[in-house]
Amino acid sequence: MQKHAASCVHIRENPRFQALVRKRNRFAFSLAALVVIAYFSFILLVAFRPDWIATPVFAGMTVTVGVPLGLSIIVLTVGLTAIYVRRANREFDEESMEIRRQALK
Repeated sequence: MQKHAASCVHIRENPRFQALVRKRNRFAFSLAALVVIAYFSFILLVAFRPDWIATPVFAGMTVTVGVPLGLSIIVLTVGLTAIYVRRANREFDEESMEIRRQALK
């Protein structure tokens, strides 16, 4: 158990690990900020421009501009999640495994 605790401390103190954590956090927070901006923009449109949100997409349709706009926010969220997962699997996980391998030597 002490060897495991020592290796955890060794990993946490590793400059490569700290750089990886900073890079991963910066990327994750950037994507999260995009989602938050999209959601709050939609809410602000609903609050301050309900007339525009309630405009039909095409004349005579019952579907308003708000419906595709709301769906696009959901698609954006799923897309950004896929981008994060892809980068995590390709870059962050590989780098993390290399740092662990070095620490356990």
